[in-house]
Amino acid sequence: MFKIRHNVYLDNNATTRVSSKVLRKMNRVLRQNFGNPSSLYKVAISSAIILEESRTIVAKTIMADPSEIYFTGSATEANNNIIKSLAEHHYPAKNKIISSPIEHASVISTLQYLAGKGFIIEYMPVDDKGHVNTDALNAMIDHSTILVCCMLANNETGVIQDIKQITKIAHGKQVPVFSDCVQALGKILVNVKDLDIDYASISAHKIHGPKGAGALYVKPGNFISPFVHGGHQENGIRAGTESIHNVAGLAEACKSVMFDLSKAPKIESIKRYFIRELKKIKPDIILNSPEDSTCLPNTVNIVFPGINNAYFMATLDYFGMAVSAGSACNTQSNEPSHVLKAIGVTDEQARESIRFSLGTNISKFQIMYVLEVIRQFVDGELPPIGMLDPKLLNKEMIDDNNTFIVDVRFWHDRLLVKSIPNAHEISFFSYKKYFKHIPREKNIILVCQTGFNAPIVAYEMKLRGYKNVSFLMLGIVGWKQANPALYESYAGTNIKKL
Repeated sequence: MFKIRHNVYLDNNATTRVSSKVLRKMNRVLRQNFGNPSSLYKVAISSAIILEESRTIVAKTIMADPSEIYFTGSATEANNNIIKSLAEHHYPAKNKIISSPIEHASVISTLQYLAGKGFIIEYMPVDDKGHVNTDALNAMIDHSTILVCCMLANNETGVIQDIKQITKIAHGKQVPVFSDCVQALGKILVNVKDLDIDYASISAHKIHGPKGAGALYVKPGNFISPFVHGGHQENGIRAGTESIHNVAGLAEACKSVMFDLSKAPKIESIKRYFIRELKKIKPDIILNSPEDSTCLPNTVNIVFPGINNAYFMATLDYFGMAVSAGSACNTQSNEPSHVLKAIGVTDEQARESIRFSLGTNISKFQIMYVLEVIRQFVDGELPPIGMLDPKLLNKEMIDDNNTFIVDVRFWHDRLLVKSIPNAHEISFFSYKKYFKHIPREKNIILVCQTGFNAPIVAYEMKLRGYKNVSFLMLGIVGWKQANPALYESYAGTNIKKL
């Protein structure tokens, strides 16, 4: 066991730490530039100047013109609205959208919504690393095609697409291309002119900026309709008083993009060292990410055969490491990540997959610490916790006086799925304060919605001396699927709050 724990943040594709420069800029704007940029007096004009200076900086970062940039509340907002507005504009004369199957959920969910409205959604085939088959795209485009959607770099596997070839094919048939560039920005060069993209989205919080700030790029001459009505802001496209401090934070983060890009070779070198050493620790690992230049320098998605990723993540979390599961943690489903399924990863492998996304300040020492924790985990040197198959959690076990079930779900999860009978509800956010109320002599079963939060609590309890601790694999959603009759007749009864 380690006497000293180190905090190593390895989930930078999810979000990044706000930089000190961004923080100072935002604080200064919040204090000094409080005026409404749409007004005409001096205090307001200073806000308007911040807004337009920020637009210029963001535009320059992706080689665009300031007039082509529209600020949004997030890239998700931009993704939703550009796809929906184009679909609405062309329907019913055109009704088909072509996409890669490994897009961000904000694109996939929007396409699924449109499919329910009568639109035809077709997905380009990808290989086992996620590269789009551009030959297939050429055959898929027809007179009814509205748009081609393809992200520049994938958030889960790091695969980089040949967007220039995709735009060449699509434009040859007069079809525009939308590219989610969120994960690419700050990791590889993003030049919207060179890529010849018609629409693109970026996000501040992926490049050490604030959450709640994004931008949409629209090439001149391409259609765009207002997606928030009620004012003239953003050239009439997005009404509402602009969040000046967030916009300024996005721009300040963009100033560091080129510096971050200069660190890419070092980050990639550390990543390759990490992969080499992992193969020594566990030779049977499988890389879901490309091992060549078509992968982001900071990203690697790995299958650890025979190791449940929820249990693995709980262990890493205890020792100070933040990573992401290759299997999506959805509050209503235990379906593995659509990205991993699209590249041919089995459900079992998806639940054994972990994504490591390195930050710009990662050090070899930190990675050596991570590797040592993983080695001890793989070699069985760390305290084990039990994993309970949902099929085995039957009525007899639930009603056993020696069983103590602890439900660590969020309140909104409990509205969606009823709890295990006899469960004791606690808050995941403050679970440590409940330990004194949990009897050490009983068989403790930790449950959450889909099996990702319970292991964290279970591992903490195990290391605090609780001997008989386990967590419910796949969570209550998995239990409901495995025991539908028992769920219908018994779930949600005799629930207590600790």
